[in-house]
Amino acid sequence: MELTGADIVVRCLADEGVTDIFGYPGGAVLHIYDAIYKQSAVKHYLVRHEQAATHAADAYARSTGKPGVVLVTSGPGATNAVTGIATAYMDSIPMVVITGQVPTSMIGNDAFQEVDSVGITRPCVKHNFLVKDVKDLAVTIKKAFFVATTGRPGPVVVDIPKDVTANKCVYDYPKKVEMRSYKPVVKGHTGQIKRAVSLMLSAKRPMIYTGGGVVQGEGSKALTEMTRMLGYPITNTLMGLGAFPASDKQFLGMLGMHGTYEANMAMHHCDVLIAIGARFDDRVTGNVQKFCPDARIVHIDVDPASISKNVKVDIPIVGQVEPVLKECVKILKEEKKKPDPEALAAWWKQIEEWRAMDCLKYDHNSGKVKPQQVVQALHKVTQGDAFISSDVGQHQMFAAQFYGFDKPRRWVNSGGLGTMGFGLPAAMGIQVAHPKATVACITGEGSIQMNIQELSTCKQYALPIKIINLNNGVLGMVRQWQEFFYSSRYSMSYMEALPDFVKLAESYGHVGMRIDKPGDVEAALKEAMKLKDRLVFMDFIIDTTENVYPMIPAGAGLNEMILV
Repeated sequence: MELTGADIVVRCLADEGVTDIFGYPGGAVLHIYDAIYKQSAVKHYLVRHEQAATHAADAYARSTGKPGVVLVTSGPGATNAVTGIATAYMDSIPMVVITGQVPTSMIGNDAFQEVDSVGITRPCVKHNFLVKDVKDLAVTIKKAFFVATTGRPGPVVVDIPKDVTANKCVYDYPKKVEMRSYKPVVKGHTGQIKRAVSLMLSAKRPMIYTGGGVVQGEGSKALTEMTRMLGYPITNTLMGLGAFPASDKQFLGMLGMHGTYEANMAMHHCDVLIAIGARFDDRVTGNVQKFCPDARIVHIDVDPASISKNVKVDIPIVGQVEPVLKECVKILKEEKKKPDPEALAAWWKQIEEWRAMDCLKYDHNSGKVKPQQVVQALHKVTQGDAFISSDVGQHQMFAAQFYGFDKPRRWVNSGGLGTMGFGLPAAMGIQVAHPKATVACITGEGSIQMNIQELSTCKQYALPIKIINLNNGVLGMVRQWQEFFYSSRYSMSYMEALPDFVKLAESYGHVGMRIDKPGDVEAALKEAMKLKDRLVFMDFIIDTTENVYPMIPAGAGLNEMILV
């Protein structure tokens, strides 16, 4: 039986196992929306802005491991999605974005709502396609999912002209595809893995450094087993939080610009560094010339282009994190040599001295609500078992520092691109994927306003998200940098025309709360969590002067932290 291109798109999604997509209609994709209307296998969530669709699909993918799917129209629909596409690209998140396009005969004629979607997105996608023949549609969509989900994951754009969605052909969705130019590596080189294990066991001052690749590569279980077998200290990047349980004594906290004193000092002084699913980005390394000066480095990563890109490594291993770590564990179990117990004991003694600095301490008696207090109370009330999305800024760092993540895929934030406006639509995507879970969005009064229109989407689909707005009346991280590095010249960092967030939330049909006393924080959170079927917007009025510590200034090394 022949189907229209629009019906083929929807059938492909259903056959791929997709159950939820996020999008916004427009002329170029109306055939596809009509096809969605006529079936029930794929549910569509109507956002209020295309950027929100991409962030919701992105978070859906981060919290489940399944690819997120977006459907937007041509022109401004596609361009509005670019920020979310770039966000997913920077953090290696599997996503398929279907964009409408003007009819093939009109491409290049500056037709209404025409942009070169392929050209515009090329720098921030893993791959993209322009489908010009309906007969190529099914195999192209299959290729899109294959590319998005294998190797180093990432977003793939499929641009479909309107006439292609109207034309007909016989439907045949391939069970698998092969692409001659794309052969992602899965298994690591056994010889390199044996060399890496040998180096690990020879370490006197070892350190395990892991990133988002462990989470995306489903390597958390194997990582935890290997780390506990070795007895070595471990740190996670911002993207890697939850890959190893934060409550475990071997965990030193997050590293990097706002990482803990003990994690950064252990990194700086280690003699063997085991880097897994991390890309040595500038927020982690600080000044690369000063990074881990005495360490020999093992680097496990699925992307060969990431290895020795920023920091030269001694033993590279290209492969998926999970099978490589499983092979490491197997070799460790067979290996007669064990870590040097005396050297390891001395190393842990030094680490405990650094840990005793208590670098995350803050003033509990200021009489003002502190952001750290709010995050700690949220952890207590949710028993550390919530899904947490965040926006970008000080509140993001406080969330990373003070909500101890014991499980992977519970912490969802924009790391590489640092996208304000990510948090609320991300929480929507998580809640759609996990309808019975507690989902909290930790945000700030600047970030939340960038996609606040999505409160309408939350109302339409009854998404009971809990919004934790850490409201200090300023663009917090901008103000902090201006205080430290611009002689307190606060240029455009103060938000001097804020809405009444409680009334705003209520106008969308949600519950609003305003909390301005430290003694009310925990009780308010408990009250909000009892409202299982309502979105609650909690506006916490926090101390404007509070800064995120520790902090490594730009150009400094990991051992050159500002502590207070």
